[in-house]
Amino acid sequence: MGSRASTLLREEEIEEIKKETGFSHSQITRLYSRFTSLDKGENGTLSREDFQRIPELAINPLGDRIINAFFPEGEDQVNFRGFMRTLAHFRPIEDNEKNKDAAASEPLNSRTNKLLFAFRLYDLDRDDKISRDELLQVLRMMVGVNISDDQLGSIADRTIQEADQNGDNSISFNEFIKVLEKVDVEQKMSIRFLH
Repeated sequence: MGSRASTLLREEEIEEIKKETGFSHSQITRLYSRFTSLDKGENGTLSREDFQRIPELAINPLGDRIINAFFPEGEDQVNFRGFMRTLAHFRPIEDNEKNKDAAASEPLNSRTNKLLFAFRLYDLDRDDKISRDELLQVLRMMVGVNISDDQLGSIADRTIQEADQNGDNSISFNEFIKVLEKVDVEQKMSIRFLH
């Protein structure tokens, strides 16, 4: 079964994905094997339903938001390369990546790209800002009925009050970055992928 993954994935595709995502050859072939096991339609793409069968996402209060992050606007299927690009946001930053050439494009797992990924989980209408309503919706997804609407409203108001620097009653990406500047995003948004 493991050999199936490497035979369907051409060596040049693996090399391109390595360059684009920073994953190792063995990580790519292992993730391809996982991708094909999730691909119930056996058509080389994953649907939202395929992702919803992953138990960890099914029980995650933000599971739907995370699943949506895999799909470009208006798309309902994701191919292996798109799958890998999204997973790359969660790849830990290695010490040798921290001082890379500034002229090179920023890796998908950079602090800025990790923060942008997180920001988009909150920016439900994709207007490049997080409104009070969006913050409330995400907070409600995360805590369910464990906190009253008044308490949630108070949390949302306080969060926006602390983050909003330009007085528009929303949180822009730059304001989001500023609020999280002391948070170890690199560690909190990393999954250890086996080598």
